[in-house]
This record gives sequence, C-alpha cells and structure tokens, in this order.
Amino acid sequence: MELRQLEALIGIADHHSFSNAAEMLGTVQSNISSRISKLEQELGSELVDRATGTLTASGEVVVQRARRIFTEIRGIGADVSELASDVRGEVHLGMIGTAGRWIVPLILELQREQFPHIALKISEGTNSSIEPRIVSGELDLGVLAWPIAAPELTDSELFSEDLVLIVPKDHPLTKEALPLPFAKVAEQELLLPMVGTPIRQEIDEAATKAHVTLHPLIELDGLRTIASLTFDGYGLAILPATMLAKYPRVNFAGLSIAGIERRRAVLAIRRFGFPSAPVRAVQGLLQEIMTEDRTPDGVYVPSTNNLSKKN
Repeated sequence: MELRQLEALIGIADHHSFSNAAEMLGTVQSNISSRISKLEQELGSELVDRATGTLTASGEVVVQRARRIFTEIRGIGADVSELASDVRGEVHLGMIGTAGRWIVPLILELQREQFPHIALKISEGTNSSIEPRIVSGELDLGVLAWPIAAPELTDSELFSEDLVLIVPKDHPLTKEALPLPFAKVAEQELLLPMVGTPIRQEIDEAATKAHVTLHPLIELDGLRTIASLTFDGYGLAILPATMLAKYPRVNFAGLSIAGIERRRAVLAIRRFGFPSAPVRAVQGLLQEIMTEDRTPDGVYVPSTNNLSKKN
C-alpha cells in the first residue's frame, strides 16, 4: 500500500470523479485509475463504483483511515519545526457559528502575534456537520456545543453562555419582570432549533420542567439562520446571548429566562492519536482567549478546564 494510492482515493472522495481527482493532484486520469486498481487488488475489495464515481462501503472505511494517516504525516513535519522554535503548519478548526462571531477575531489576533507561521483554516457549521469531519481527520479540532455525540471524540469545557429570548424592544414581554417564567415564553410562537440539536435539548428540558408545550413557528438546524430570521422580524427565538451583537441592540433585547440552563461549549478533539505542534498551539490560544477580560457579556468561563462528563 502506497501513500499516493490513498491520496488518489481521498481525491475521488472529495471531488467525486477520477478526472477531478487527477486535476486536483496534478496528474492524468490513467494514473489515478492505476493507483485505485492496485489498491483494490491489494485489499481484495472494490473501493470505487466506476459507474457513479462514488465510494463503496469499503472505500468509505479506507478513506476514513487514510485521512487520519495524512493528518499524522502533517504532524511529523510540524513537530520537527517546533524543536527549532518555529511552529508552522496548517490547523483545520471547526466551529459552531454562534461562537465563531466572537472567537474568530480574537484567535486570529493571537495567532498572528504568537504563531505567524501557522495557517489557520476555519469551517463553520453545526455539531452534526463538524463532528464527523473531526473523526475522519478532515478537521483537527472543533469548538462545539455540549454534549458531543461521537464516541471517537473527547472534549474539555471552554465556556458557557446565557440563553435568552430575543425580542424587538417594543414587544410587550419587555415590560414583564425578569427573568421571564418559562411558561410565559412558551405562550409565544418561536423559531426553534431542530429536535435533537444540543441547544434544543436545553430548551426542551426547560419546557418539561415547566410542564408546558412549545409552539414552533419553524424548526431549523442552524442558529445563525434563526438569528437572521429573528432580526428580520419573522418571530422570536431562544438564542445564546452572544447572538445579540452590538448592531441589533438598538432594536432588539435579550430577556433572561427562568429555569433554562446555560449552553455549554467544549473543545473537541479525536480521542486517539497525538495532536501536532500547530494543533497544540491553537488549543493553547483557545484556552488563552477564555478569560474574563476577553469574553463578551453573557459568557462564563469555568475555573478549570477539566474533561466534561457525558451523562
């Protein structure tokens, strides 16, 4: 088995055809076909469906491990550079969008100051989209909402943030005493996250404790979309306080809610394998950001960053 064979298979997985993989790798299609055929002969299994250009079940298994292999290979060069006090390399960081709007500017500032030779690549998404990419090795680590589902990942708590009801400043609820009883919130038609997402779990648990039924106007898997709809006047939403950025504060308010837990955010990384020097450096930067003078209002930093426990 050769690295270039695995590289060809990853190219097909990412670009969905032999010709696209060849273009990406700077070679010709016949070379890609030859590499895949030799790999299939060695493993005794078809890895690519020639009719569709998609991976078979066996191909998916091989690609998952191949990505991890290339992650470790990148780590070798990065670790050697660290010995020369010159940490350089790429770090692929996944991040939930609500955290990204305030974390990204801070981490870019620190990265430029402390590790100018690290190329930081950030992908925004939801837990459901980011977790598989960390497991496969496509991403090195991620800032996610707790709890995480993938058993291949381990996590440490970064911060927690208030969940508030975001309403226009002229809404009748702004005249109510705070925190709002959850029963009062449940009377509203709400823009809600999808059932099963971490933030929806927090909302549903509060509804159960208050013995009320929620009335979703719509359910979406993406807090940034929910926030955009809320600020465009389509409805009320329960969102992290950090979603109420400075520019909407003129017209919107975040009302505290009784009986709802803060949303916890964690730093997730693969359970097995040793992270490269650049990845360890970015981990350190994320921990450095989590100080009271850096985090926005409504964000709480734990006194210790012990591994969070999944119950």
